Amino acid sequence: MASTRTGNRRTRVHVVSDVHGNARDLARAGDGADALICLGDLVLFLDYADHSRGIFPDLFGKENADRIVELRTARRFAEAREFGARLWGGIGTDRAAAIEKAVRRQYEELFAAFPTPTYATYGNVDMPQLWQEYARPGTTVLDGQRVEIGGWTFGFVGGGLRTPMRTPYEIGDEEYAAKIEAVGEVDVLCTHIPPEVPELVYDTVARRFERGSRALLDAIRRTRPRYALFGHVHQPLARRMRIGATECVNVGHFAGTGTPWALEW
Repeated sequence: MASTRTGNRRTRVHVVSDVHGNARDLARAGDGADALICLGDLVLFLDYADHSRGIFPDLFGKENADRIVELRTARRFAEAREFGARLWGGIGTDRAAAIEKAVRRQYEELFAAFPTPTYATYGNVDMPQLWQEYARPGTTVLDGQRVEIGGWTFGFVGGGLRTPMRTPYEIGDEEYAAKIEAVGEVDVLCTHIPPEVPELVYDTVARRFERGSRALLDAIRRTRPRYALFGHVHQPLARRMRIGATECVNVGHFAGTGTPWALEW
């Protein structure tokens, strides 16, 4: 992977999101690019397409994974939490410690797969407190911050907003809006979650609206970046949409496709 530099030559970046344990393809995601951008969700807790994969089935088996997916898909979140609590109560180990141990195993493999340079922000299922332990030289972690790549300014805002799913890195609307404000005017605005537009937040397979950000939508309209890049919604109704001067792009479900989205200028 080449290092980023300005001049007459064109710059190419590859962008991934929702990696969910796909270390094999992640190791090749930067091939042919000047930089890799990762928009988070490295951890695979439960694969909704293959219930045998992830931390949850490793601990409790596929049949229990089938059941919790059924409950969550039906939006029976209280029942799902009660069911999960019974499972955790039956294994005789601390829930937080067991999850952190499994996440650490995944992070060790995934961060080792990042090429140089990589610019990354957190997804809603990530554990930010662990990232600095695993980020190697050449990987820059950004959240509410900016960086220049090939003469363009990129802003990064990680995490998701609060939902009944209660994933690890969900924050309040005001805290999220403050990070958007801190980034300010940029050429490319990189977030994990999409702006709050129905076509961008509706998942056609899960058949539900995911949480998007109104503050992000307002910032796109106000600051008019060239691009707004995001992931989070695995099977969106619309993968891209123009909002004023800004091209909004869901860069894809990397765990499923293994293919990065490319931006060149």
